[in-house]
Amino acid sequence: MATTSPAEAGTLAADRPRTEGRGRARRSRPTSGAALYRAWWVPLLWILPTVVVIGVFGIFPFVNTVLLSFTDARPLGGGGDFVGWENYARLLGDPDFWLATRNSVVYAVIAVPLLVVLPLVAAQLVYRKLPGIGFFRAAYYTPVVASMVAVALVWQNLLNERGPINTALEKFGLIHSPIPFLSDTTLLLLSAIALTVWKGIGWYMIFYLAALANVPGALYEAAELDGAGPVRRFVHITVPGVRLTMLLVGIMSGIGSLRVFTEIYVLGGATGGPGGADRTLPFYIRDTALDPVSGNAGYGAAVSVALFVLTIGLAIASHKLGGSEDDQ
Repeated sequence: MATTSPAEAGTLAADRPRTEGRGRARRSRPTSGAALYRAWWVPLLWILPTVVVIGVFGIFPFVNTVLLSFTDARPLGGGGDFVGWENYARLLGDPDFWLATRNSVVYAVIAVPLLVVLPLVAAQLVYRKLPGIGFFRAAYYTPVVASMVAVALVWQNLLNERGPINTALEKFGLIHSPIPFLSDTTLLLLSAIALTVWKGIGWYMIFYLAALANVPGALYEAAELDGAGPVRRFVHITVPGVRLTMLLVGIMSGIGSLRVFTEIYVLGGATGGPGGADRTLPFYIRDTALDPVSGNAGYGAAVSVALFVLTIGLAIASHKLGGSEDDQ
């Protein structure tokens, strides 16, 4: 058997790092011929369309709205003079703004818990693979694909004082006079919330169905062997298993509730209910910023910034609440 002298062994050991280094260098080179001659900035062209769309339809409108809030620009006049913090000072003393803010907050406080819990219950009901379950899944999701305007018009006809609901209640002797669903300020706001919740159940149910697929079935089997009933299995297994999805649904539904406009407009009319008592912040932004006669685009932009701050505050609060639960 051939032997290697100490001198030859040292030479081989000295040459090995250089050989390995050249091998690593060859392996790190692009294997595609096109990649060898591609400039470093070419991949940036691939994301350029997305960056342009985000900049034109996202960043620029936001920056322009913030700058506009410091002016007294008119909807049709353009331009406007710089007024500093005058719009924000007016906003703090505007009772109509605080009424719209209260309506938006009440809307979110009532709608968000319902949109977090009811879609989860619906998802739990249709999660099992039973004969005909596809029909119920489609039935729950049908309102989602329908236009909000079309759905709101249907609800307007149903809730009218001479609509099917009041007519049926009077026929069975449950009421003696029509219920003013659309003319009473409180009932109008609750009716709009019910419409939002009804239309959103199917959408958020999809999120929960995806989350339920990741909950181990062995947990339900073990709990059932231990004698846990459906309610206990739902509370102690299902809810913890989809808690992060519940947080996501809460943030999304909260943001959507603060941006409600169509429901109030269709059910309550162009004034936003009797005397504008049910106007939300988006509704108030439309009235203050887009009126061609008395509108003030600068003040409307200030209200828009306030809505943005309120939305960010809701998102941060939800995140902190979810984070504190994770720490526990």
